[in-house]
Amino acid sequence: MTKVSIIIPCYNHGKYVDEAVASCLNQTYQDIEIIIVNDGSIDAMTNELLSHYQKPKTRVITTQNQGLAMARNTGIQAAKGVYILPLDADDRIAPTYIEKAVKILDTNPKIGIVYCNAEFFGAQQGIWSLPEYSLATELNGNCLFCTSLFRKEAWEQVGGYKKEMKYGWEDYEFWLSLLEKGCEVYKIPEVLFYYRQHVTASMLKSIDEEKRNYLYNVIFSFHQDLYKTHKKFLKADIKQLFKAYNHAFFYKSKTATHRIYHIGKFTLKFKRKK
Repeated sequence: MTKVSIIIPCYNHGKYVDEAVASCLNQTYQDIEIIIVNDGSIDAMTNELLSHYQKPKTRVITTQNQGLAMARNTGIQAAKGVYILPLDADDRIAPTYIEKAVKILDTNPKIGIVYCNAEFFGAQQGIWSLPEYSLATELNGNCLFCTSLFRKEAWEQVGGYKKEMKYGWEDYEFWLSLLEKGCEVYKIPEVLFYYRQHVTASMLKSIDEEKRNYLYNVIFSFHQDLYKTHKKFLKADIKQLFKAYNHAFFYKSKTATHRIYHIGKFTLKFKRKK
């Protein structure tokens, strides 16, 4: 069995793929596989490249456009690895990242997420200054980037990334799912991940207030007990959003086949458990 599966969703980022894959093949730890998910790219160069992509340890899955959350799920579903490392097609990792992370996961069964320090490159350079992880910090905003290692078994247990996170933050909701299951977090105190900055706005900055509120409400809908239990840790703005969620959310009826949630002009539909 492969130890680590690196999952690279790609939507129109073919010009960066070789760099991302090279950073994986240059790892000091080589019990890996690389799965690229071509998520319905419409860019001719990307499709041409990935239609006959030939690199060691690498395979390509082509799908219709599903969005980032489902593209990651598609790759992970096909993965053979015990551990999973998502990597966006325009980013890269340092040569020792996987070796050091695997050692931590192998020797500490309670640790479920391993990440590191990170650095920007591209249109902006410098250290990516994120708050130090704690559960209290994470409940108020994501401080764990997507390119962190976790166990495939844990991904299966929480149902993977949620398709409802259609405007982004799918990794944030996923980390909360793992934390709610009791996973512990370990940070390697070295820069081992490089996050590309583009001239155009990144997902970090491009979510407007309405979409932000929508995403928080989706998160609250999946993790209501977690937020309720740790309400004392919430900052004023998050506490206010959570309060509004509790007043505004309802489901259609207790006997319906689905729960219907309304958030402004958005609607969420969840199939009820039998």
